[in-house]
Amino acid sequence: MSSTYGEKLKITIFGQSHSPAIGVTVEGMPAGFEIDMKKLGAFLSRRAPGKDDTSTGRKEGDVPRFLSGLVVNTVCGAPITAIIENTNIRSHDYDDLRDCPRPGHADYTARIKYGESHDIAGGGHFSGRLTAPLCVAGGIALQILEGMGIYIGAHIVQIGMEKADRYDPVNVTREDMAILQTFPVRSHDEEERFRREITAAKAEGDSVGGMIECCAIGIPGGVGDPMFDGMENRIGRIVFGIPAVKGLEFGAGMEYASMKGSRSNDAFFVNDGKIETKTNNSGGILGGITNGMPLVFRAAIKPTPSISMEQDSVSLSEMKDKKLSVKGRHDPCIVPRAVPVMEAATAIAVLDAILCK
Repeated sequence: MSSTYGEKLKITIFGQSHSPAIGVTVEGMPAGFEIDMKKLGAFLSRRAPGKDDTSTGRKEGDVPRFLSGLVVNTVCGAPITAIIENTNIRSHDYDDLRDCPRPGHADYTARIKYGESHDIAGGGHFSGRLTAPLCVAGGIALQILEGMGIYIGAHIVQIGMEKADRYDPVNVTREDMAILQTFPVRSHDEEERFRREITAAKAEGDSVGGMIECCAIGIPGGVGDPMFDGMENRIGRIVFGIPAVKGLEFGAGMEYASMKGSRSNDAFFVNDGKIETKTNNSGGILGGITNGMPLVFRAAIKPTPSISMEQDSVSLSEMKDKKLSVKGRHDPCIVPRAVPVMEAATAIAVLDAILCK
Protein backbone atom coordinates (compact mmCIF):
# COMPACT_ATOMS: atom_id res chain seq x y z
CA MET A 1 0.00 0.00 0.00
CA SER A 2 1.26 3.46 -0.85
CA SER A 3 0.39 4.84 2.59
CA THR A 4 2.19 2.08 4.50
CA TYR A 5 5.88 2.04 5.40
CA GLY A 6 8.19 -0.34 7.20
CA GLU A 7 9.19 -3.96 7.62
CA LYS A 8 9.30 -4.80 11.33
CA LEU A 9 7.90 -1.42 12.39
CA LYS A 10 4.98 -0.90 10.03
CA ILE A 11 3.03 2.36 9.93
CA THR A 12 -0.09 3.17 7.93
CA ILE A 13 -1.33 6.76 7.55
CA PHE A 14 -5.02 7.37 6.88
CA GLY A 15 -7.47 10.23 6.44
CA GLN A 16 -7.65 13.44 4.41
CA SER A 17 -6.96 17.08 5.21
CA HIS A 18 -10.65 17.90 5.75
CA SER A 19 -12.02 14.48 6.74
CA PRO A 20 -13.39 14.18 10.31
CA ALA A 21 -10.02 12.86 11.46
CA ILE A 22 -6.61 11.75 10.31
CA GLY A 23 -4.60 9.01 11.93
CA VAL A 24 -1.97 6.32 12.02
CA THR A 25 -1.79 2.62 12.81
CA VAL A 26 1.57 1.31 14.02
CA GLU A 27 2.46 -2.39 14.17
CA GLY A 28 5.63 -3.75 15.73
CA MET A 29 6.29 -1.11 18.38
CA PRO A 30 8.23 -2.82 21.21
CA ALA A 31 5.85 -3.93 23.96
CA GLY A 32 6.41 -2.64 27.47
CA PHE A 33 7.63 0.79 26.45
CA GLU A 34 5.93 3.60 28.39
CA ILE A 35 5.25 6.69 26.28
CA ASP A 36 5.93 10.09 27.84
CA MET A 37 2.73 11.81 26.67
CA LYS A 38 3.86 15.26 27.77
CA LYS A 39 7.03 14.91 25.74
CA LEU A 40 5.06 13.60 22.75
CA GLY A 41 2.68 16.56 22.97
CA ALA A 42 5.57 19.02 23.00
CA PHE A 43 7.03 17.35 19.92
CA LEU A 44 3.72 17.48 18.04
CA SER A 45 3.27 21.17 18.90
CA ARG A 46 6.44 21.99 16.94
CA ARG A 47 4.70 20.85 13.76
CA ALA A 48 1.23 22.23 14.57
CA PRO A 49 -0.12 25.00 12.32
CA GLY A 50 -1.21 28.56 13.05
CA LYS A 51 1.51 29.69 15.46
CA ASP A 52 2.65 32.94 13.79
CA ASP A 53 2.62 34.90 10.54
CA THR A 54 5.20 32.61 8.92
CA SER A 55 2.75 29.69 8.84
CA THR A 56 -0.82 28.96 7.78
CA GLY A 57 -3.69 30.65 9.58
CA ARG A 58 -5.38 27.28 10.09
CA LYS A 59 -5.23 26.46 13.81
CA GLU A 60 -5.44 22.84 14.96
CA GLY A 61 -4.76 21.42 18.40
CA ASP A 62 -3.23 18.23 16.97
CA VAL A 63 -3.85 16.28 20.17
CA PRO A 64 -3.83 12.55 19.37
CA ARG A 65 -6.48 10.20 20.75
CA PHE A 66 -5.22 6.63 21.12
CA LEU A 67 -7.83 4.03 20.26
CA SER A 68 -5.76 0.89 20.74
CA GLY A 69 -2.34 -0.51 21.51
CA LEU A 70 -1.78 1.15 24.91
CA VAL A 71 -2.56 0.29 28.51
CA VAL A 72 -2.06 3.35 30.73
CA ASN A 73 0.37 4.84 28.15
CA THR A 74 2.38 1.62 27.90
CA VAL A 75 2.68 -0.24 24.58
CA CYS A 76 0.86 -3.54 25.06
CA GLY A 77 1.90 -5.30 21.84
CA ALA A 78 -1.34 -4.81 19.92
CA PRO A 79 -1.33 -2.44 16.93
CA ILE A 80 -1.37 1.19 18.05
CA THR A 81 -4.02 3.33 16.41
CA ALA A 82 -4.26 7.06 17.07
CA ILE A 83 -6.44 9.72 15.48
CA ILE A 84 -6.26 13.51 15.36
CA GLU A 85 -9.53 15.31 14.76
CA ASN A 86 -9.76 18.01 12.08
CA THR A 87 -11.63 20.87 13.73
CA ASN A 88 -10.81 24.02 11.74
CA ILE A 89 -11.70 23.37 8.11
CA ARG A 90 -12.97 25.63 5.32
CA SER A 91 -13.58 23.25 2.45
CA HIS A 92 -15.32 25.87 0.28
CA ASP A 93 -11.93 27.54 -0.24
CA TYR A 94 -11.05 24.62 -2.53
CA ASP A 95 -14.21 24.42 -4.67
CA ASP A 96 -12.65 26.04 -7.75
CA LEU A 97 -9.62 23.73 -7.68
CA ARG A 98 -11.59 20.70 -8.83
CA ASP A 99 -11.80 22.28 -12.29
CA CYS A 100 -8.69 24.49 -12.16
CA PRO A 101 -5.72 22.58 -10.66
CA ARG A 102 -2.94 24.36 -8.78
CA PRO A 103 0.38 24.42 -10.64
CA GLY A 104 2.98 22.52 -8.64
CA HIS A 105 0.36 20.62 -6.62
CA ALA A 106 -1.03 17.07 -6.92
CA ASP A 107 -4.51 18.34 -7.90
CA TYR A 108 -3.97 17.44 -11.55
CA THR A 109 -2.24 14.07 -11.11
CA ALA A 110 -4.83 13.03 -8.50
CA ARG A 111 -7.56 13.90 -11.00
CA ILE A 112 -5.88 11.74 -13.65
CA LYS A 113 -5.55 8.77 -11.29
CA TYR A 114 -8.80 8.99 -9.27
CA GLY A 115 -11.10 11.03 -11.52
CA GLU A 116 -13.99 12.90 -9.88
CA SER A 117 -13.65 10.76 -6.75
CA HIS A 118 -10.57 12.67 -5.56
CA ASP A 119 -11.12 14.68 -2.36
CA ILE A 120 -9.90 18.15 -3.34
CA ALA A 121 -10.58 19.85 0.01
CA GLY A 122 -7.31 20.83 1.64
CA GLY A 123 -5.46 18.62 -0.81
CA GLY A 124 -7.15 15.47 0.49
CA HIS A 125 -4.72 12.62 1.16
CA PHE A 126 -1.95 14.58 -0.58
CA SER A 127 -1.96 17.29 2.08
CA GLY A 128 0.88 18.14 4.44
CA ARG A 129 -1.77 17.71 7.12
CA LEU A 130 -1.03 13.97 6.94
CA THR A 131 2.39 14.61 8.49
CA ALA A 132 0.67 15.11 11.86
CA PRO A 133 -0.07 11.38 12.38
CA LEU A 134 3.39 10.60 10.96
CA CYS A 135 4.76 12.69 13.84
CA VAL A 136 2.72 10.67 16.34
CA ALA A 137 4.46 7.47 15.24
CA GLY A 138 7.81 9.23 14.85
CA GLY A 139 7.53 10.95 18.21
CA ILE A 140 7.18 7.58 19.93
CA ALA A 141 10.06 6.15 17.88
CA LEU A 142 12.25 9.08 18.96
CA GLN A 143 11.60 8.26 22.63
CA ILE A 144 12.45 4.59 22.11
CA LEU A 145 15.67 5.48 20.28
CA GLU A 146 16.71 7.90 23.04
CA GLY A 147 16.47 4.97 25.45
CA MET A 148 19.03 3.23 23.21
CA GLY A 149 21.35 6.25 23.27
CA ILE A 150 20.39 7.36 19.74
CA TYR A 151 19.47 11.01 19.21
CA ILE A 152 18.00 12.66 16.12
CA GLY A 153 17.78 16.36 15.40
CA ALA A 154 17.11 18.54 12.36
CA HIS A 155 17.53 22.22 11.62
CA ILE A 156 17.09 24.71 8.79
CA VAL A 157 20.18 25.36 6.67
CA GLN A 158 18.49 27.39 3.92
CA ILE A 159 15.34 29.38 3.20
CA GLY A 160 15.18 31.04 -0.18
CA MET A 161 18.55 32.65 -0.86
CA GLU A 162 19.52 32.83 2.82
CA LYS A 163 21.78 30.08 4.18
CA ALA A 164 22.99 28.98 7.62
CA ASP A 165 25.81 26.83 8.95
CA ARG A 166 25.52 23.05 8.78
CA TYR A 167 26.29 20.59 11.55
CA ASP A 168 29.89 19.50 12.03
CA PRO A 169 29.44 16.09 10.37
CA VAL A 170 32.15 14.47 12.51
CA ASN A 171 31.70 16.05 15.92
CA VAL A 172 28.01 16.97 16.08
CA THR A 173 26.68 16.51 19.62
CA ARG A 174 23.35 16.06 21.34
CA GLU A 175 23.67 19.64 22.60
CA ASP A 176 24.07 20.91 19.01
CA MET A 177 20.77 19.26 18.14
CA ALA A 178 18.94 20.59 21.20
CA ILE A 179 18.45 24.10 19.76
CA LEU A 180 15.32 23.06 17.89
CA GLN A 181 12.39 24.88 19.41
CA THR A 182 9.76 27.09 17.75
CA PHE A 183 12.03 28.31 14.97
CA PRO A 184 14.80 25.70 14.57
CA VAL A 185 17.90 27.80 13.91
CA ARG A 186 21.17 28.33 15.74
CA SER A 187 21.12 32.10 16.23
CA HIS A 188 18.90 35.18 16.38
CA ASP A 189 20.59 36.47 13.22
CA GLU A 190 19.63 33.35 11.26
CA GLU A 191 16.08 33.54 12.53
CA GLU A 192 15.73 37.17 11.46
CA ARG A 193 17.19 36.54 8.01
CA PHE A 194 14.94 33.53 7.43
CA ARG A 195 11.84 35.36 8.66
CA ARG A 196 12.55 38.24 6.30
CA GLU A 197 12.69 35.82 3.38
CA ILE A 198 9.34 34.28 4.36
CA THR A 199 7.49 37.54 5.10
CA ALA A 200 8.78 39.14 1.88
CA ALA A 201 7.44 36.24 -0.18
CA LYS A 202 4.14 36.32 1.69
CA ALA A 203 3.74 40.07 1.08
CA GLU A 204 4.02 39.40 -2.67
CA GLY A 205 1.42 36.63 -2.52
CA ASP A 206 4.23 34.16 -3.17
CA SER A 207 5.98 31.38 -1.25
CA VAL A 208 9.54 30.21 -0.65
CA GLY A 209 11.32 26.88 -0.16
CA GLY A 210 14.49 25.80 1.60
CA MET A 211 16.61 22.98 2.93
CA ILE A 212 16.63 20.97 6.15
CA GLU A 213 19.60 19.05 7.53
CA CYS A 214 18.98 16.04 9.76
CA CYS A 215 21.45 14.12 11.87
CA ALA A 216 21.32 10.94 13.96
CA ILE A 217 24.06 10.17 16.47
CA GLY A 218 24.61 7.02 18.50
CA ILE A 219 23.58 4.58 15.77
CA PRO A 220 25.95 1.60 16.02
CA GLY A 221 27.76 0.30 12.99
CA GLY A 222 26.14 -2.54 11.07
CA VAL A 223 22.58 -1.19 10.75
CA GLY A 224 21.06 -1.39 7.27
CA ASP A 225 21.55 -3.65 4.27
CA PRO A 226 23.24 -3.53 0.88
CA MET A 227 21.49 -2.52 -2.35
CA PHE A 228 17.75 -1.97 -2.00
CA ASP A 229 17.43 -1.89 1.79
CA GLY A 230 20.37 0.36 2.55
CA MET A 231 19.94 3.15 5.07
CA GLU A 232 19.79 5.73 2.26
CA ASN A 233 16.99 3.72 0.65
CA ARG A 234 15.08 3.27 3.91
CA ILE A 235 15.31 6.97 4.80
CA GLY A 236 14.63 8.11 1.26
CA ARG A 237 11.49 5.98 1.00
CA ILE A 238 9.85 7.65 3.99
CA VAL A 239 11.30 11.16 3.59
CA PHE A 240 10.02 11.38 0.03
CA GLY A 241 6.59 10.60 1.49
CA ILE A 242 6.68 14.05 3.11
CA PRO A 243 4.87 16.45 0.75
CA ALA A 244 7.18 19.08 -0.81
CA VAL A 245 10.42 17.08 -0.48
CA LYS A 246 12.06 17.12 -3.93
CA GLY A 247 15.73 16.43 -3.26
CA LEU A 248 17.84 14.36 -0.87
CA GLU A 249 21.58 14.02 -0.33
CA PHE A 250 23.64 12.12 2.24
CA GLY A 251 26.95 13.40 3.57
CA ALA A 252 28.79 15.35 0.88
CA GLY A 253 25.99 14.42 -1.52
CA MET A 254 26.18 16.25 -4.84
CA GLU A 255 29.64 17.59 -3.97
CA TYR A 256 31.00 14.08 -4.62
CA ALA A 257 30.69 14.77 -8.36
CA SER A 258 33.49 17.37 -8.21
CA MET A 259 35.77 15.55 -5.75
CA LYS A 260 38.73 13.24 -6.25
CA GLY A 261 38.90 10.01 -4.30
CA SER A 262 41.84 11.25 -2.27
CA ARG A 263 39.61 13.98 -0.88
CA SER A 264 36.23 12.22 -0.76
CA ASN A 265 37.40 9.05 1.02
CA ASP A 266 36.89 9.17 4.79
CA ALA A 267 40.20 8.00 6.29
CA PHE A 268 39.92 5.54 9.19
CA PHE A 269 41.73 5.92 12.50
CA VAL A 270 41.54 4.48 16.02
CA ASN A 271 40.14 6.84 18.64
CA ASP A 272 39.98 5.65 22.25
CA GLY A 273 39.66 2.03 21.20
CA LYS A 274 37.04 2.70 18.49
CA ILE A 275 37.41 2.87 14.73
CA GLU A 276 36.23 6.24 13.43
CA THR A 277 36.73 8.38 10.33
CA LYS A 278 38.57 11.70 10.15
CA THR A 279 35.94 13.16 7.81
CA ASN A 280 32.35 12.14 7.19
CA ASN A 281 31.66 12.69 3.51
CA SER A 282 29.75 9.40 3.45
CA GLY A 283 27.20 10.73 5.97
CA GLY A 284 27.77 7.75 8.25
CA ILE A 285 26.75 5.15 5.65
CA LEU A 286 28.92 2.85 3.51
CA GLY A 287 27.37 0.22 1.24
CA GLY A 288 23.96 1.00 2.73
CA ILE A 289 25.19 0.10 6.24
CA THR A 290 25.98 2.48 9.12
CA ASN A 291 29.63 2.80 10.10
CA GLY A 292 29.13 4.29 13.58
CA MET A 293 29.71 7.92 12.56
CA PRO A 294 26.88 10.51 12.64
CA LEU A 295 24.25 9.80 10.00
CA VAL A 296 23.78 13.11 8.14
CA PHE A 297 21.52 14.06 5.24
CA ARG A 298 19.79 17.11 3.77
CA ALA A 299 16.40 17.45 2.13
CA ALA A 300 15.31 20.17 -0.29
CA ILE A 301 11.78 21.49 0.32
CA LYS A 302 9.98 23.16 -2.56
CA PRO A 303 7.94 26.37 -2.16
CA THR A 304 4.29 25.90 -1.20
CA PRO A 305 2.27 25.59 -4.46
CA SER A 306 -0.77 27.38 -3.00
CA ILE A 307 -0.08 31.07 -3.57
CA SER A 308 -2.42 34.04 -4.02
CA MET A 309 -0.28 35.44 -6.84
CA GLU A 310 -1.99 34.89 -10.19
CA GLN A 311 -0.72 31.81 -12.06
CA ASP A 312 -1.40 30.10 -15.37
CA SER A 313 -3.54 26.98 -15.20
CA VAL A 314 -6.36 25.38 -17.19
CA SER A 315 -10.06 24.66 -16.94
CA LEU A 316 -10.40 20.88 -17.07
CA SER A 317 -14.07 21.02 -18.02
CA GLU A 318 -13.61 23.55 -20.84
CA MET A 319 -10.09 22.49 -21.86
CA LYS A 320 -9.03 26.11 -22.01
CA ASP A 321 -6.24 28.13 -20.44
CA LYS A 322 -7.31 29.87 -17.24
CA LYS A 323 -5.81 32.19 -14.63
CA LEU A 324 -5.75 31.01 -11.02
CA SER A 325 -5.28 32.82 -7.73
CA VAL A 326 -5.46 30.38 -4.81
CA LYS A 327 -7.71 31.29 -1.89
CA GLY A 328 -7.59 29.93 1.65
CA ARG A 329 -4.97 29.58 4.37
CA HIS A 330 -1.57 28.28 3.36
CA ASP A 331 2.01 28.37 4.63
CA PRO A 332 4.16 30.92 2.79
CA CYS A 333 7.02 28.56 3.72
CA ILE A 334 6.58 25.00 4.91
CA VAL A 335 10.22 24.52 5.92
CA PRO A 336 10.03 25.45 9.67
CA ARG A 337 7.10 23.09 10.28
CA ALA A 338 8.76 20.32 8.26
CA VAL A 339 11.75 20.12 10.66
CA PRO A 340 10.07 17.88 13.29
CA VAL A 341 8.50 15.86 10.47
CA MET A 342 12.00 15.12 9.17
CA GLU A 343 13.03 13.96 12.65
CA ALA A 344 9.93 11.76 12.91
CA ALA A 345 10.48 10.14 9.52
CA THR A 346 14.15 9.50 10.28
CA ALA A 347 13.31 7.97 13.66
CA ILE A 348 10.84 5.56 12.08
CA ALA A 349 13.35 4.50 9.42
CA VAL A 350 16.18 4.04 11.94
CA LEU A 351 14.09 2.13 14.47
CA ASP A 352 12.69 -0.15 11.77
CA ALA A 353 16.22 -0.91 10.54
CA ILE A 354 17.42 -1.64 14.07
CA LEU A 355 14.47 -3.95 14.72
CA CYS A 356 15.26 -5.75 11.45
CA LYS A 357 18.90 -6.14 12.52
